[in-house]
Amino acid sequence: MALYRSLVLHHRPTSPTVIPLFRNYPSKPIKFSSLPFLHRGLKSPVSSSSARCCSSSSSSSVESPPEGYRRNVGVCLMNSSKKIFTASRLDIPSAWQMPQGGIDEGEDPRVAVMRELKEETGVHSAEIVAEAPHWITYDFPPDVREKLKVRWGSDWKGQAQKWFLLKFTGKDEEINLLGDGTEKPEFGEWSWTSPDHVIEHAVDFKKPVYKEVMSAFASHLQ
Repeated sequence: MALYRSLVLHHRPTSPTVIPLFRNYPSKPIKFSSLPFLHRGLKSPVSSSSARCCSSSSSSSVESPPEGYRRNVGVCLMNSSKKIFTASRLDIPSAWQMPQGGIDEGEDPRVAVMRELKEETGVHSAEIVAEAPHWITYDFPPDVREKLKVRWGSDWKGQAQKWFLLKFTGKDEEINLLGDGTEKPEFGEWSWTSPDHVIEHAVDFKKPVYKEVMSAFASHLQ
């Protein structure tokens, strides 16, 4: 997968900071621009077959979740500077994403989004600002689908996501990538960054989704 091909990015945030979770990361905050994958173009551990299918992926907006798609919430968390929270995945360190997670049976999406945010980031000081008007769907690449089939025990085609824009009302010290202890950690580092960077550093099959999300919340992010 062709992630992070260029060191020179056109929409570089002023001074975003990446916060490490584990001991093998630098002992103090480092600038987003000095991350190894931005400088050296490290190869992603994702297979080449995944890269091929990801390049042709797309997303779509629907009124209700279609059959065969896992119901999911997405969290677009912004701070007072209109920067967006994004974090690197532990299983694919070169891939950065916004928090997301499945909706439990009978659970209201507004309840689910707050639960997922706390489970994955430890954040509880946040307010819902806006909700995307439609469900946004995307298909899993074939190899990802096979892995998730084993992990979840269900053969979902992809995910149907209800996205929310949340305003972070706490302090950065509240953010804890170990989460609230109810689930296994998913992220290794985090950063506040621009909407353009969120899209740029996502895996290819999520880029169309993130473009739709940023478009839906554009008036709040300016």
